[in-house]
Amino acid sequence: MTLTGLYVPLITPFDDSGAVALDALEGLAHQVLESGASGVVALGTTAEPGSLSRAEQDAVVEVAARACRERGAQLLVGAHSPEALPGLADRPEVVAALSVVPPFVRPGTAGVLAHFAHLAAISPVPLVVYDVPHRTGQYLPAETLRRLAELPGVVGLKYAPGGVNADTVALFADPPAGLAILGGDDPFISALLALGAHGGIVASAHLATADYVRLIALWQAGDVAAARALGGRLGVLSTALFAEPNPTVIKAVLHAQGRIPSAAVRLPLLPAGPDTTATACGHLDALTSPGSGGSANPREPAVAG
Repeated sequence: MTLTGLYVPLITPFDDSGAVALDALEGLAHQVLESGASGVVALGTTAEPGSLSRAEQDAVVEVAARACRERGAQLLVGAHSPEALPGLADRPEVVAALSVVPPFVRPGTAGVLAHFAHLAAISPVPLVVYDVPHRTGQYLPAETLRRLAELPGVVGLKYAPGGVNADTVALFADPPAGLAILGGDDPFISALLALGAHGGIVASAHLATADYVRLIALWQAGDVAAARALGGRLGVLSTALFAEPNPTVIKAVLHAQGRIPSAAVRLPLLPAGPDTTATACGHLDALTSPGSGGSANPREPAVAG
């Protein structure tokens, strides 16, 4: 199995009644895959999984699996506890489970390694470790990431350190053999690709999907000038999309485009404000306008809820 290219961690759209809008979710999955994404992530943190019932989670995975099956794409599923893993055995479309470093408890290096060794031992699918220290409270230096890569069953790393630091440089200077490193910090995705990331798990790529696909291809082809220019514009867009807690602004822009039936989120999140939404829409319009160097893709048609 090879994990490379763009993976879009799907939001969970809700309709005006607050129910999961499965038709809209399926439309989003097909749209990003048609635009060139290698796969999608279901029940990632962008999907607000903690606010979904078990039945809703199962329905979301089923919709994503069907879209990936129909398009021959890869499906990753967020599974952050041992209890979430066994059910993945019944889903042949799932190529890996995305599992976050244990949050809040800060178990230390030995605890993190033991946790992922346990998950890998019981998981029916390979693991992608999600390292996001500004959310988990547990910073992992490059040496710890290398030790995680040595665990049987660990095939990837969603790397979201909050920028580029000395450990980032050290990790990419001597990347672990056989480990797919996927950038997970949207505003810094171009910098991580420049250092050698194999691709990215990019929530911002719900919008301008083809441009994020092109950005990855440009860095992989060594077209530095074009990649820098496009990466700068996408970085500005990503920063605007993350101006309020994810995925509130992304949902607001998708709703403004008519691609989801509402911009609703579930508590503890609150909807994005109108000024933030307008700013993000403006950056998106600038990116896709003629002469911008972006894809200038037409906006996708509205999707029924």
